[in-house]
Amino acid sequence: MWCTSLMSGRVLYLLACGAPPVRYLERPVREARARGWDVCVGVTPTAAEWTVDQHAGWERLAGHPVRVRPRVPGAPADGWPPATVTVVAPATLNTVNAVALGLTPTWVAANACEAIGKRKPLVVMPCVNSAYATHPQFGRSVEVLRSTGVRVLYGPGGFVPNEPGQGQPEAYPWHLALDAADEAV
Repeated sequence: MWCTSLMSGRVLYLLACGAPPVRYLERPVREARARGWDVCVGVTPTAAEWTVDQHAGWERLAGHPVRVRPRVPGAPADGWPPATVTVVAPATLNTVNAVALGLTPTWVAANACEAIGKRKPLVVMPCVNSAYATHPQFGRSVEVLRSTGVRVLYGPGGFVPNEPGQGQPEAYPWHLALDAADEAV
């Protein structure tokens, strides 16, 4: 049996992609809960493969099942309350570009696209290396997202890319995404 929203009524969808910091997702779940958020965790299929051994722990901690794919139409609800704020972090090059282009190859991208369409608060914090960051579509995608009201935490005051192979996933600045979620309500 899954729990319902906490008394605060603040529901955070924490959606993560297949980037190395996803292995540390328990940290922002714990911190968000300490800040009074009811947390629902969703991951892309790649992130799910990388972290399958952690899902049961996330579910216990958050009180909701981990989502990887959309529910089958007509299937019973799984206990996720409606989001107050959605945070996509770490957001890969693929997901940033997909959301900016309105593409829905994963449930995470589809949820983010829907948040934009519903004008719901959306925070995106990329996790890309400096080679990916120089791809011309990435810069255009960041601009498109920002122009639609998405809070993109990239550059000074957000995620700053490292050289390929030089990342420090354990140092990913989760607190910045949670601060932005707090500010959105």
